Amino acid sequence: MSLRGLPAVYMRGGTSRALFFHRRDLPAAQAEWDPIFLGALGSPDPNGRQLDGMGGGISSLSKIAVIGPPTRDDADVDYTFAQVQVDAPVVGYRGNCGNISSAVGPFAVEEGLVPASGDEATVRIHNTNTGKIIVARFPLEDGRLAPRGDFALQGIAGTAAPIRLAFLHPGGAATGQLLPTGRALDRLDVPGLGLIDASMVDAANPVVFVAAEALGLSGTESPAALSTPERLAQFEDIRAAAALAMGLVRDIEEARARLRNLPQVALLAPPRDAPAGDGNTLPAASMDILARMISAGQPHKATPLTGAMCLAVAARVPGSLVRRLARPRGAEEDLRVAHPSGILPVTARTRLEGGALLAEEAVVYRTARRLMEGRVLFPG
Repeated sequence: MSLRGLPAVYMRGGTSRALFFHRRDLPAAQAEWDPIFLGALGSPDPNGRQLDGMGGGISSLSKIAVIGPPTRDDADVDYTFAQVQVDAPVVGYRGNCGNISSAVGPFAVEEGLVPASGDEATVRIHNTNTGKIIVARFPLEDGRLAPRGDFALQGIAGTAAPIRLAFLHPGGAATGQLLPTGRALDRLDVPGLGLIDASMVDAANPVVFVAAEALGLSGTESPAALSTPERLAQFEDIRAAAALAMGLVRDIEEARARLRNLPQVALLAPPRDAPAGDGNTLPAASMDILARMISAGQPHKATPLTGAMCLAVAARVPGSLVRRLARPRGAEEDLRVAHPSGILPVTARTRLEGGALLAEEAVVYRTARRLMEGRVLFPG
């Protein structure tokens, strides 16, 4: 077996990691990218570990970012995200990753794609998956992302410089509609569960929100407790049914075989004391809603950032399940999302226009770090 190599940078963005490629180093035809990404990350791996590649065996560590010149006048760079399935030869391009988005600005500056000087950089990122603009703002030191800072991101050890991410007009990222079914609340028919209440919202990424109690859960379960074969099959049934209802696929078979990462599944519960990843307890007063999220078929150990932003927008939608379960918040207040690793505050700004609710902006703070640079090898 021969090996090929391509220049790449390995970066952490938020609570995820990805291989970053320059668009210029990849084949011109995007159809030729999949074998490169699968080989570089070590997929498919029936053992679920990706030991023969750079992947980490879970969805948050099996990601790719491709950065190139902008194709829009209001952007500084184009960014294409790819979710690589761990156990199947599937690469998904239908959604974005908010965590990896936080590393795009620093990569663009450090690779010389965007000129920056002074104490702070602002990078306008065009995410080609969703057609949306993300504005990243972060401190600089010697022309690079500042290596130190006092911002603590739960799920990541230590502190680092904060990266402010503003996702502009995030509604309809994958479907073109904030409410793809036209309703804030639906009854979703799920095998083995029957009809359950669900809110299907598309902001930053499409998410199907269901009450944890509808599945006999409390919402405080750990990712490991949610990873039994029975539970994973149940979550997949919910995801596939929602993908069809949201118009993301033409039939259930397409949802199961080709669109493996959307929509994300969110299990919600009202505020209550819950265990945190550090062994402590998160008091109910510290949160506005409890969330356990399933991304690319696996329970997330924190929360997908795009899922959290969609959750914050959905909490502003009258009649939604999220609004029913969440503690009421003021128009300018963060939604404090409790997840397995701690609390994530998310700001969502919405407005009414012609009787329709529009999502104007979702803002979050992350950290990122360059981990490795060089050439990544893959089977040729």
